[in-house]
Amino acid sequence: MNSLQSLRWAGIIEGVSFLLLLFIAMPLKYGAGFDMAVTVVGAAHGGLFVLYVAIALFVWVQKRWPFLRMLIAVIVSVIPFGPFVFERSLRREENEELEPGAVF
Repeated sequence: MNSLQSLRWAGIIEGVSFLLLLFIAMPLKYGAGFDMAVTVVGAAHGGLFVLYVAIALFVWVQKRWPFLRMLIAVIVSVIPFGPFVFERSLRREENEELEPGAVF
C-alpha cells in the first residue's frame, strides 16, 4: 500500500468515525442520556484524527505537496463528509502516478 492509499483509507475511516460521532453518539448522549457513546466514539475518532494528520504530514513531505494542499487535507477532515470529497482527488492523483498520461 502506498502513502496515498494510506491517506485515502485513513480519511475514509476518520470520516466515518466523525459521522458516527455526530449522528449516532451525540444524539444518544443528548437524546437518551447515554454519555458513554460519546466517550467511546469520541476517543476513537480523536485517535483516528491524529493518525490521519500524521499520515497527511508524511504524504506532504514524501510527495512534496504544496503547503496549501496539506492544509486542505487537514481542514477537510473537520468538515462532515469532507474526507470523502478529498478522497476523490487523492484517488485521481494516485491514478495519475500509476498511469501517466491517462485522461479522466
